[in-house]
Amino acid sequence: MGDRAEAEFSEFMRGRWAALVRFGYGLTGDVGLAEDLAQTALARAYASWPRVRRAGDPDAYVRKIMLNANHNRFRKRRVAESPAGLTLDRATAAPADRRDDRAALIAALGGLPHGQRAVVLLRYWLGMTETEVAAALGCSVGNVKSQASRALAKLRTSADLADGVSHEHQ
Repeated sequence: MGDRAEAEFSEFMRGRWAALVRFGYGLTGDVGLAEDLAQTALARAYASWPRVRRAGDPDAYVRKIMLNANHNRFRKRRVAESPAGLTLDRATAAPADRRDDRAALIAALGGLPHGQRAVVLLRYWLGMTETEVAAALGCSVGNVKSQASRALAKLRTSADLADGVSHEHQ
């Protein structure tokens, strides 16, 4: 890679690191694994930077690498996730009054199946459209809609249980 491309990648990496770690944390519920996913994605993007640039949306390309790398973690061996009780490091930590909410959200996300979690993170955390999520995950818009619907229902149930409210009282 030439000096110009190297400098461009370095700038890209520095500007995206914190956001990629937050995305990885949403996927895994673990800061260490989140950093590993971000590092893996950036290493793979570096190795094929000319192709990543030509793709037109390096952020989407790197997020797709992270999604695939996280999914591959489960293919190689069963990984038991337990995101409850983990906190973010200082670089990505929320103010004290929001930490409990964020921990509850991460725990609830950890209870979702991989596909539903990916849809929720891409659609609602990153604010992508259904079409963009479908393209990122390589599935149909209808699948994105159904996965999002199921995930949100599950998250609502988790929130209701945490608040001590049953669906009968709604």
